[in-house]
Amino acid sequence: MSTFRKPLTESDVLERLRRGQVVLPPLRLKVVETELAGWDAVIVASWSGQQAKFAVECKALSTPKGFSDAVRRCQTESLPPGVLPILVMPYLRESHLQDLEVKGISGVDLCGNGVVVAPGRFTVFRSGAKNQFPTYSPIKNIYRKNSSMVARVFLATPSFESVQQVREAVNVGDLLSSSWKKTPIGLSTVSKALKVLEEDLIVDRSRGLRLVQPEKLLAALAGSYAQPDKGPRIRLKVQNDKTSVTQLLRARADATSLPVVATGLSSVSRYAIMQREDVLSIYCPDIATLRDSLDGRETDRFRNVELIETDEQPPYFDTQEAEGFFWASPVQTYLELMAGDKRDQETAEQVKAYLLRSLAIQRQ
Repeated sequence: MSTFRKPLTESDVLERLRRGQVVLPPLRLKVVETELAGWDAVIVASWSGQQAKFAVECKALSTPKGFSDAVRRCQTESLPPGVLPILVMPYLRESHLQDLEVKGISGVDLCGNGVVVAPGRFTVFRSGAKNQFPTYSPIKNIYRKNSSMVARVFLATPSFESVQQVREAVNVGDLLSSSWKKTPIGLSTVSKALKVLEEDLIVDRSRGLRLVQPEKLLAALAGSYAQPDKGPRIRLKVQNDKTSVTQLLRARADATSLPVVATGLSSVSRYAIMQREDVLSIYCPDIATLRDSLDGRETDRFRNVELIETDEQPPYFDTQEAEGFFWASPVQTYLELMAGDKRDQETAEQVKAYLLRSLAIQRQ
């Protein structure tokens, strides 16, 4: 049974180092100075009669930003002759250790992982210990469910001047909060999500708020994506061609004040080339009411319309209106394809290219 762990501070990390609780066998690490201009401490690492002195840069958060900032300081902060830089963090994953080794910087964590490089004397590399200090976040995963809309909005508009502007853009793009019963996203949720995006080096906040790693953002969204909760589905045969079916559905939805949007899989042709079954699947928060307004026969054979009930907000976010109908955003389409089979995932690469081109045009 897990228990709540108070987030570490940099003082906590340094205190563990002083107490000898930071270990990387066969090395022996010992604090010899508590102060050095610009550094948190000085340690001596010794092994088999060889020694090396290191200036310590402590970080309390094992986030991409925390790691990047620590590495930058180790590369730029001045050091006395014969002293090497070393960073100490709660956790260093193997990719971090490999990056440090390439840069010639040492690093150890509180979990037993590390790389310590003293040229001409020794190199120790140890990885595989599990993270005992997961980064605290008030939102469990900002890349799924409603908070994902904060991340998604940057793939529609890559820069904003303020947190309030981000919130407004999210709520304008959220079809269910603007035309249904859902509560608009709050400023607090937006602020918390933006903090994680900054820590993950996806959004830069040095000049406003700017998307700096769109591909990393897409990967994070895809890795956390969950299909809408399985709700009721109704499959119909409607006696119309595809164009008139969308017109009919839009007219009936407007008449009953219901938001409707095509699923990502039914919106693929707007962003990529792919042959799919000629069935229009749509999301709607109340499919029974919509069904009652439609002339059509329920059937699993020769169906051309599928009504999927969900009132989750992300599938309705940033919908694209064209030809009199609402289509899923390119992001929603990409995520649904990435959750599919190999053929779907190959098509997702086309949608990804579409998204990246669109962002590049906006940045010009």
